[in-house]
Amino acid sequence: MNALPVNARPVVAPANRASAQAMPATPALPDALPASLGAHRVRSRARPADSVRSVSDGLVAWEPVRSLWFTAMAAGAVVGGALTFSWGAFALFVVSTAAVLLLGHSLGMHRKLIHDSFECPKWLEYLLVYCGVQVGLAGPLALVRTHDLRDYAQRLPHCHDYLAHRRGFLRDAWWQLHCELRLRAPPKIEIESRIADDRVYRFLQRTWMWQHLPWALGFYALGGWGWVFWGVCARVTAGVFGHWLVGYFAHNHGGMHHEVRGAAVQGRNVRFASLLTMGECWHNNHHAFPGSARLGLYPGEWDPGWWLLRALERVGLVRGLRLPEDLPPREELQCLDAAPPTRAEHTRAPAQTWVSQ
Repeated sequence: MNALPVNARPVVAPANRASAQAMPATPALPDALPASLGAHRVRSRARPADSVRSVSDGLVAWEPVRSLWFTAMAAGAVVGGALTFSWGAFALFVVSTAAVLLLGHSLGMHRKLIHDSFECPKWLEYLLVYCGVQVGLAGPLALVRTHDLRDYAQRLPHCHDYLAHRRGFLRDAWWQLHCELRLRAPPKIEIESRIADDRVYRFLQRTWMWQHLPWALGFYALGGWGWVFWGVCARVTAGVFGHWLVGYFAHNHGGMHHEVRGAAVQGRNVRFASLLTMGECWHNNHHAFPGSARLGLYPGEWDPGWWLLRALERVGLVRGLRLPEDLPPREELQCLDAAPPTRAEHTRAPAQTWVSQ
């Protein structure tokens, strides 16, 4: 998953010429888009050129709510955290951050809600998604829309620089942490009713910022302001900033096992961040097999999210874990080296995957 929510409201005209970002020339377009996009939540237009234009033509503008939310949390973390530091408060930060990233962001929001890569009881799904809200990025419905718009745009021949993380480090940080993309004619995003009409998810979407308040009150009662600054402010700051930072590197720097031919953006594997991101750093693997519950596909690619899913599978709480060989073929996907191991990886049988080698 990458960056913060994208505002899909249509834009009539920029407030001024300086606010509009110049787009690089659009490359030659194919006669048809990849067939794999036919099942995407983002609906393609009749002509490829119109689909590309829908995710390319727009401007980036300051979004005050998101900007003030992150700034307030960062200020509380830096100033309040420094004034109230204790090892107990720091331990709370480490444990709570790891918990919401693993249970919430990686398993709940990304691998379950967005990609539905495994099956589990509804109560467990709700718990995992609730933990994802505690990361502080956005509500569940907004995250699905944001992720899918960016994923769709990156799989087209061209998209806006905001969606591609194509600008420089500091510019991208400002854009993703404090701004929103206002597309002039945004594509239609159709979220299935199991998510869009779910009363729990709709409630969490309306109240996602307020969901941090009960924890802040509880932490204050147990450990004073130090626990609030470290257990809430620092945790949210680390989640939001870290999400952008890994997303920036995962689209600009790192190794590649696969290439999505004709795509505007290629995912990269950021090896040093495997434990910090709970396996979400294997982004080239994810671009190749987005519906796979396992992200670290190759030997040595640590994936704590997958480890936990296997543990939950053993106790009967999770089933139907999808792997690359369970996914539909994609003609645009090319393997650059060895194909990823399959369920038969411990046998001598050669690995079979839906990639062209």
